[in-house]
Amino acid sequence: MDNQPRDEVDAEATVQRVRNPIPHFLFISFMLFLLTNHNGDEFLARHKYQDALQTLTYQLSNFTAWMNGTIETNFTVPVQDATVPPLLQHFNIGGGLLDTTSSSYYSNTSGNFHGDAKFYNVTPPFLNGSSYEWTPLAEKYMVDANMSLILHHTGAWNWSASDKFVISLIEKQTQFANASEKVSLIHGKLDLIDAYTAENIRLEFEGIHFVANGSMYALVEPPGQHVDLRFLPSIVPEAFRNETARIVEPELGSRIEKLKSLIDAGVVEQDSSADEASKTSCSFSLYMALDPVQVPDRLLAELEEEIQRPAGIWTVSAAPMSISGLLTSKDCGILYEFHNTEGLGLTSLFRKLTTYAGSAAVAYLIMVILLSRQIQCSRTPSGISRLSFWTFLVQSIVDSLSFAGHTVFALIADGKPSLSLVAPAFLACVLFANEAQFAMLIHQFQAPEDAPRAPTPVPAPTPAPETTNPNPDHDDGAVSADAREGADASAAPAATANPPPLAEPADGLPPPAVQATPLQHPSFLAYFIQNIRSDPQMRLWLLLFVFLTIIVHTILSATLSIIFVAIAYSFFWLPQIVRSVRRGRGSGLTTEYLVGTTICRLYVALYFLLCPKNVLDIEPRTWSWYLAAFVYLQMVVVILQDTRLGPTFFLPRRYAAVKVYDYHPVMSLLDDDPESPVQSLGDCSICMDAIYVDPSLRRRTSLDDKTAQKWTSKRKTRGGILNAVQLGVGNATGRKNYSLAPCHHLFHTDCLEKWLVIKTICPQCRRPLPPF
Repeated sequence: MDNQPRDEVDAEATVQRVRNPIPHFLFISFMLFLLTNHNGDEFLARHKYQDALQTLTYQLSNFTAWMNGTIETNFTVPVQDATVPPLLQHFNIGGGLLDTTSSSYYSNTSGNFHGDAKFYNVTPPFLNGSSYEWTPLAEKYMVDANMSLILHHTGAWNWSASDKFVISLIEKQTQFANASEKVSLIHGKLDLIDAYTAENIRLEFEGIHFVANGSMYALVEPPGQHVDLRFLPSIVPEAFRNETARIVEPELGSRIEKLKSLIDAGVVEQDSSADEASKTSCSFSLYMALDPVQVPDRLLAELEEEIQRPAGIWTVSAAPMSISGLLTSKDCGILYEFHNTEGLGLTSLFRKLTTYAGSAAVAYLIMVILLSRQIQCSRTPSGISRLSFWTFLVQSIVDSLSFAGHTVFALIADGKPSLSLVAPAFLACVLFANEAQFAMLIHQFQAPEDAPRAPTPVPAPTPAPETTNPNPDHDDGAVSADAREGADASAAPAATANPPPLAEPADGLPPPAVQATPLQHPSFLAYFIQNIRSDPQMRLWLLLFVFLTIIVHTILSATLSIIFVAIAYSFFWLPQIVRSVRRGRGSGLTTEYLVGTTICRLYVALYFLLCPKNVLDIEPRTWSWYLAAFVYLQMVVVILQDTRLGPTFFLPRRYAAVKVYDYHPVMSLLDDDPESPVQSLGDCSICMDAIYVDPSLRRRTSLDDKTAQKWTSKRKTRGGILNAVQLGVGNATGRKNYSLAPCHHLFHTDCLEKWLVIKTICPQCRRPLPPF
């Protein structure tokens, strides 16, 4: 092994330095497996689709037989409950015909509605002690109620605490030949929200909208219990019963055809709504009526046509859309009332969403540009040593949340707005990747600074072997080969110096041969962990994967998202302030990066936290102003730390003292001869030239020397400064000519400054150097 040629050794080292791509391939394959493996969920979903197809086919055949009056079917649609119209009339819900010359209803109600909901308990025991005006009407409505079934269906949800609601409504214009043009089907989701706990329960509904009088009737079911559209004629007034039945039949047929095409094409979507089925099993009926707007029917039709298909014509201003409604459940004895709700049309919502996406994309583009400029300014080791790893890591985590949120929002929007949301999602992903990579670079560079140094073990002295020199005339430095072998043997550990005696073999047999232990290959898990520990890029990819997985689950909860954003924004610049204080140096962050990044990030956050009509309908939080003020305060402190005020200007004087290494200590001259023409401190470890003392500070002879001694005797009480002056290096001007590192290597100040721009280690011993 010792005689191996150097070329072969270099070749082997080169081969070992080549990075093996197999770990990266295995890691990416593992990630793809986790993302694409659903443990048979698609197989189960396909069977559910097939079962749903059979159910719809059976429902359609029964409904068609009922409409044709076939005797063989046992299916029938009950008539509307006679106790419901008086309740609707009392709560002023049901719509009515208008004078179209002065007022009208919106014909397309697709959009989002939100407002306050008022809960009423209409169970028989509670109604016996209530004094509402409509109590007799409610008693007639609940006359056949069974309290044991009510308690069974109610579930664990706190219905009395739900004081807010959100309705996401989509209207489908009918295209059937036997349907009226003034009737359309509606479907959507209704969320009842507990404002105290911020939890919600989601209900799904399907119904019908009568455009002429602005009334809507819908069947509502909890998640996991699909609405049976055949019973829709049972909740509408008798005058609209036949019209509703003529719409239900072709709608069931179209759903069957759509389901068949999805199964044939292999497009199977998993239904996750059944997760909330355990909260309740109550069935509801939803009665809604649009509030009329004071706009003639002709002008309102022009407005809706312009919204749907813009042509650039002048129209009236869009009046706010609002509804009033009543949500009732005889199965659970529940009644909710809501009036004068605020609504935003779907088309107007999409326009608003597109406007937000454009402004957010501009903000993220500015942050990407500012980050690239800051990275170029901080590429040097001295610049990276000033930055805080946590500052960029926190920003990358926030951007990963933004990327996941915009991506999910784009998938939910499913239309033209989804294309506009791709822009901020892509820019947030780019910003996230660059910040995470830069944070890892900072961490790798600064890791040796805080790493504890293990003390170097001092080997025990070993006595030199006693050897006689056979050739006394030979030089003492020449040692024979036998002597070298003896020295090597003496340097071995004591355990190997005196090995234990081997056991004598029995029966005079020879000793058994020592079998070599077979080489054991590490397991895949150990190999994977070793690559993660040794490969920074592998750690970065793993970090990205973990963050994306956690963040995607975090954005599903609005409360967790808001708390996460508030905490993250509170610590944007705080780690950088702490590092500047501890290091006694400025941050090195440019003012344009600090100001621009702060403004852009607060714009995106405050849009959702302060804007009362944001696209997500998040209610304004008053504490957002304090959050913005705190972030701006951090930005101002970071900027002032780079000025003449210093990194610790805001701290009390006793805490403001930073222990900074002094590169210019008082030193003695290498040549103490006062008559020497050259007085130096030694050679520079970088340029290898002598470090000369300023001629004006050299020692004087004769009279100057006597004057200096006399001056020294007068100023001894001031710390002996002239003693250093007599040595030629005590003056501040002289001390700037040289720099002494903690490892006791001496440099020219100019040479060390230029070197620290490139690397922050000693050029001679490779130890980390403190800030200059």
